Amino acid sequence: MRRLSLSSRLALLFAACTAVVSLFAGVLFSRASEAHFVELDQQLLDGKLIGLRRALQDVQPGQREARLADELSRQADLALRITGSDGQRWYDSSTQIPTDLPKQSGLVTVSQTGTDYRVLNAPLYPDKTDSPQLTLLLDITHHQHFLQRMQHLIWLTVGLSALATALLGAWAARSGLRPLRRMSAVARGISAQSLNARLPEAQMPPELAEMAHSFNAMLGRLDDSFQRLSAFSADIAHELRTPLSNLLTHTQVTLTRPRPIEDYREALHSNLEELQWMAQLVNDMLYLAKADHGLLMPKREALELADESDVLLEFFAPLAEDAGVTLSREGHARIEGDRSMLRRALSNLLDNALRFTPAAGSVRLSIVDQPHAVQVSVENSGDGISADLLPRLFDRFYRADPARQEGSSEHAGLGLAITQSIVRAHGGQIRCESAAGWTRFVIELPKGQ
Repeated sequence: MRRLSLSSRLALLFAACTAVVSLFAGVLFSRASEAHFVELDQQLLDGKLIGLRRALQDVQPGQREARLADELSRQADLALRITGSDGQRWYDSSTQIPTDLPKQSGLVTVSQTGTDYRVLNAPLYPDKTDSPQLTLLLDITHHQHFLQRMQHLIWLTVGLSALATALLGAWAARSGLRPLRRMSAVARGISAQSLNARLPEAQMPPELAEMAHSFNAMLGRLDDSFQRLSAFSADIAHELRTPLSNLLTHTQVTLTRPRPIEDYREALHSNLEELQWMAQLVNDMLYLAKADHGLLMPKREALELADESDVLLEFFAPLAEDAGVTLSREGHARIEGDRSMLRRALSNLLDNALRFTPAAGSVRLSIVDQPHAVQVSVENSGDGISADLLPRLFDRFYRADPARQEGSSEHAGLGLAITQSIVRAHGGQIRCESAAGWTRFVIELPKGQ
């Protein structure tokens, strides 16, 4: 079955609510009218009862029927029956009075042969136990017809109100849901070439403004991700183009004529270096892809960061000595983490620091044990990084050095991206600060992760 639209659901809901309210109001009005008629009939019969008692008091037996007829003639729809204390019928003012009437005192409604009566039983002499009984009958058929017509009118009003409300509700719902249709139209028009489309938040009603804001934010994230993906694909092609071209050219030149075995060996060694760099690039890209899908699962082992840092500093010591750079480390802390992954992250930071530190400069590794986290920072002296470049340092294939070399066999611009993935896999954060001739990369790792 086809599901109802939101506009149809709202219209039906409006119609149902209106029908229920109208029906409830009609029933209350009908009950109030019926109670009002009962009260009027009670007052009328009570007044007639007093008049009849007065008319029959101190009257000669031969004049009673004349006095009763005179009293009853003033009310055409009123009839009277008088019965003795033994139940014998003494007097009927009309031949149409029903034979069986209720005997209980008070006001009772009776319906016989298509006629409705309000019946009131009362003693002729209230202070006597053997008093004859007066039974007053008031024809209320016209009252009942009025109540029936009113009930029919109520049902007709309920139906018409529900229909009118359904139509008006459908129009109101369709008008009110126009912003949603606008959102749907924008969503249908979104493609890889039109991710810059946005909903006008200022024109949205308050109930949809937050949804429009979230929708625009989602489009912004998709646009940013798509731009990054496009740039990533272009960077991959850019990085692989030069080594592939070198391999192809070198191999073609080598095969142009017969050469000594040593020339072939030298060509193979040269090609091997390019292939190793390409293999490392592919491995790094696969590593980042695993990180994007949450597949990096660090091992948990107790590590002394000071010892791990000293191992890395010892490894980079010859390079630092050749460059005239001083290496130092201060502080210590223990943490649970993956030894190989954390070593790789710190190694990338130390390698970057050594490359951008001028001669006679220094690289410092600091470890600070905080109450809820461990902070590890790698800082180096030298030219700083402008503030507008800091947010892009962890992008893939991004190099802050403007003298970018195509297809460099040493650095492809993935080191910081890999470092960030490792830190995030450990539940931490990394940031870069650059000021006053120092550039600092700060890693914060939570304890107990």
